[in-house]
Amino acid sequence: MTNEYAKAELEHVLEEVQEQFKAIARIQQERAQLTASATVRKLATVTVNANGTVIDTKFGPHAEDATLNDIAKAVTEAAQQAVTAVNKLGLELMAPVQERQARLPKLTDLLEGFAEVKPQAPIAPPVTMAPIAESEEDGPAMEFSNVQTYVPERGAGVTDTSW
Repeated sequence: MTNEYAKAELEHVLEEVQEQFKAIARIQQERAQLTASATVRKLATVTVNANGTVIDTKFGPHAEDATLNDIAKAVTEAAQQAVTAVNKLGLELMAPVQERQARLPKLTDLLEGFAEVKPQAPIAPPVTMAPIAESEEDGPAMEFSNVQTYVPERGAGVTDTSW
């Protein structure tokens, strides 16, 4: 009797897993269509796709009066806001699948004496959103005044057979 119950429970779990795969495939299709836009100070509007790739950038009527530095900052900020928004939409799409997965029985619930395995995936550190800072090394290009022009001899060079 216990064996029949276990078989029925396993069949139920397999059906649920198949439904999960179907839901994930549907969500992948929906996610592929996601976009999000953000506008900053009416200077720039940036639209990104689900992968966070910028797919459109538009400048507002106030951009003509702004400095290039202000426009650059507005574009960067708008892109960051749009990526945050599209990531939130992606998480919302996945929520039903995660809820359904939480309701599924664990393998240890189905197989008596089976040790529960909980692999611990490393947690990725947060990615920086800060602009690249100019270092002191990135100063003006070096210039040399005590140089001599080198004119190689004819036939001498990297293809010369005497190498």
